[in-house]
Amino acid sequence: MTRAKTATTAAKSTAPNHAAGVAFVGTGPGDPELLTVRALRLIEDADVLITEAPEHLELVAAVRGADALEPETGPEVVDGGFGEDGQPLTHAARAKVVVKQAKRGLRVVRLLAGDPFLYASGPEEAQAVAKAGLGFEIVPGVSSVGAVPAYAGIPLTTKDHREVSVVTCGDRVDWTRYCDTPTLVLLSAVGQIGDIAKELIAAGRSPETPVAMTRVGTTTEQQTVTSTLARIAADARAARIAPPAITVIGKVVDLRDALSWFETKPLFGWRVLVPRTKEQSASLSTRLRHYGGVPEEVPTISVEPPRNPQQMDKAVRGLVEGRYEWIAFTSVNAVKAVREKFEEYGLDARAFSGLKIAAVGDKTAQAIAAWGLRADLVPSGEQSAAGLLEDWPEYDEQLDPINRVFLPRADIATENLVAGLIDLGWECDDVTAYRTVRAAPPPAPTRDAIKTGKFDAVVFTSSSTVRNLVGIAGKPHPSTVIAVIGPATAKTAEEHGLRVDVMAPKPDVDVLVEALADFGAARRQALVEAGEPVTKPSDRKASGRRRKAE
Repeated sequence: MTRAKTATTAAKSTAPNHAAGVAFVGTGPGDPELLTVRALRLIEDADVLITEAPEHLELVAAVRGADALEPETGPEVVDGGFGEDGQPLTHAARAKVVVKQAKRGLRVVRLLAGDPFLYASGPEEAQAVAKAGLGFEIVPGVSSVGAVPAYAGIPLTTKDHREVSVVTCGDRVDWTRYCDTPTLVLLSAVGQIGDIAKELIAAGRSPETPVAMTRVGTTTEQQTVTSTLARIAADARAARIAPPAITVIGKVVDLRDALSWFETKPLFGWRVLVPRTKEQSASLSTRLRHYGGVPEEVPTISVEPPRNPQQMDKAVRGLVEGRYEWIAFTSVNAVKAVREKFEEYGLDARAFSGLKIAAVGDKTAQAIAAWGLRADLVPSGEQSAAGLLEDWPEYDEQLDPINRVFLPRADIATENLVAGLIDLGWECDDVTAYRTVRAAPPPAPTRDAIKTGKFDAVVFTSSSTVRNLVGIAGKPHPSTVIAVIGPATAKTAEEHGLRVDVMAPKPDVDVLVEALADFGAARRQALVEAGEPVTKPSDRKASGRRRKAE
């Protein structure tokens, strides 16, 4: 009886407590989009996040939003990489941090670079959690061993090369064991690559064996040097390759010429200034990243309610009462302003019953659709006020029971649309739905980067973004590529002494980014054909030739 009771007690004390525990989550080698779906969900739901590197904070912000790093609104973030003295924690010290948090009974996520169980401290930490009788799970991640060569365009295996060896470089590696291995992947080899190459050559590998060394792989700072065993040490030094880097040795490196896909993106590594409102910059930044760009959002316009809301209140009441035949939205912000006013009054999309809706373009129409409505009129040609007037029907007193249009717009909107509608026989209630005001200046380092040419390109999506950027931060440097969304914005840029390099063929954000990408691709091709190194615009020497005379 006593022995049975003792055995039961022992079993209880060693069984994992699944009410408390930790998820060991692999975060990949650098690109935040290389997370698994399971990792994404765990990060979104975590009460406590234990980080390993500074970039994990950026990853959390990307997944959960910028507010995730605020103590009042986000999860608790614990530094598991460095101690209070700023020194890296040992594996044992990290395990203690993880166990301490796991015992709190909260949803704890331990973020690890790459894969938790591949060249990481995950096994030691998981053992410590298991020893404490706490539950845990392992969420595999993308390891740098395969991801970095893949991003460099180097397959580790082919139909002719099936064998791969991964070696963590140290003082006691017997390189004679790897003289015949078709493909070698070396970790932590940057500082020793000269000695390693000599030993491999002495062991029988050809001095002309292809070698590739890739630093900070899967990020837009990725840099790859291709060479041979005989020359890799000198070439890596010349290119200033520094850790972290992955080295691949073998004939598979030759396939990079045909398979390099990441570093050859048209805007690869370009630092692109996005001077827009914060609410409008997400889709633009996403498209820039697709082409390899590194967007930096600098709000230049702040959208605020009108100083006198009574005009807007009266117009919304008139809409509900059937005063209008049409409502015309000329921006996403106008849709947002009317929707917010509806919510303030406790109204919903049903109030639009019987009302015709016009949208100045596809983006505005999408914002209307997100509200559960459908635009009856979108320009078939140019997506602008002029294009809207081209398709707008004349007022017909036999067909149109009401001759009035509700036009909610910005306080700085032009009068062309109103005048055109009046010419077509309509009466307009031109209502200020929101104000656009100049934002506060960006931080000093950003202003300095704008003026000194540290940005490769800037994309202007309206005339006001040109005026406001110059007003709060100064003119972009002459070496910076200027991309604009249309003729009006181009004219404003030129009036401010800027030379326009790229103009979208139609006023659409996605088309603007594609036009900039085409420019980048053509520029890259010209450099390659001329036998020159592929550089970014910010790599050029300072010159005043490209700014128009003022």
